[in-house]
Amino acid sequence: MIPLSILELGRVREGSDRRTALDEARALAQHAEAWGYHRVWVAEHHNLPSVTTAATALVIAHIASGTRTIRVGAGGIMLPNHAPYVIAEQFGTLETLFPGRIDLGLGRAPGTDQTTLRALRRAPDNAENFPQDVLELQAFLAPASPNQRIEAVPGSGTQVPLWILGSSLFGAHLAANLGLPYGFASHFAPQALHQALAVYRERFKPSAQLDRPYVMIGVNVIAAESDEEAQFLATSQQMSFTDIFRGARGLTQPPIADIETYWTPQEKAQASQMLACSVIGSPKTVRRGLEDLVARTGADELMIVSEVFDPYKRLRSFELLAQAMAAPATTA
Repeated sequence: MIPLSILELGRVREGSDRRTALDEARALAQHAEAWGYHRVWVAEHHNLPSVTTAATALVIAHIASGTRTIRVGAGGIMLPNHAPYVIAEQFGTLETLFPGRIDLGLGRAPGTDQTTLRALRRAPDNAENFPQDVLELQAFLAPASPNQRIEAVPGSGTQVPLWILGSSLFGAHLAANLGLPYGFASHFAPQALHQALAVYRERFKPSAQLDRPYVMIGVNVIAAESDEEAQFLATSQQMSFTDIFRGARGLTQPPIADIETYWTPQEKAQASQMLACSVIGSPKTVRRGLEDLVARTGADELMIVSEVFDPYKRLRSFELLAQAMAAPATTA
């Protein structure tokens, strides 16, 4: 079975609160560990009322402290928002506390708007330094040399595995050149997926961390007892993406019976384009859809995104997915 992982944003539901969202993220990781998921990652986003993972390293610690074996990491840290030295200290601390379980995915985008970027005291052109910052971070996580004057403590020698994340050819080129695993954000920006994967695989250079290309792709998955129920649950995410185009910054909303009453034809087209990499339905439908996606992309791992309003239904979605993918293949 292809490894399944989870991308967590700690989403706040209407009628709920931020502490509950963070605790639900940890509870999901605990269940995911029992269901055989490989990793749980959290993403850095700022100034979004529905997302509680801005202090990414702290959320990782919250999740890791409630689990025992599942890998926990960042998917990702938006490196232009931070000094590489500070990230080396933070993730070196996490690796020291939870040895052998921490991943560090790195993105080049700010993960927020330009006004919030100014509040972070970061210049918009910091992204231009991303390749150099990755190398600097990698050096701080490597064993310290005898004459090294600046050492990340803890951090040096932990060699936390780095990933390059992206939704364009830039990240594919960088991951290939550095010999790092590559995660593509096809769960919200699928347009360049196949081209980026081809570039990464063709140009990959083996490194001390990785001897051959390794690709993880993001995919929106909602599983339920029937196709109809899953499509109903999926309307919460469809409304969230519609609200992006409206400039609305609300909480996750309960599903609705007729999504066509919520979005305009233009909003539907925009949201559907962003959500094109989605598999929604019964366990049988989901398995068939994911097997087709893996066959088309050659993905080595799937990072599952599942925005479901009801916390029980969300847990059930991940449980059904794990069961469906673990079941033996049947022959007609």
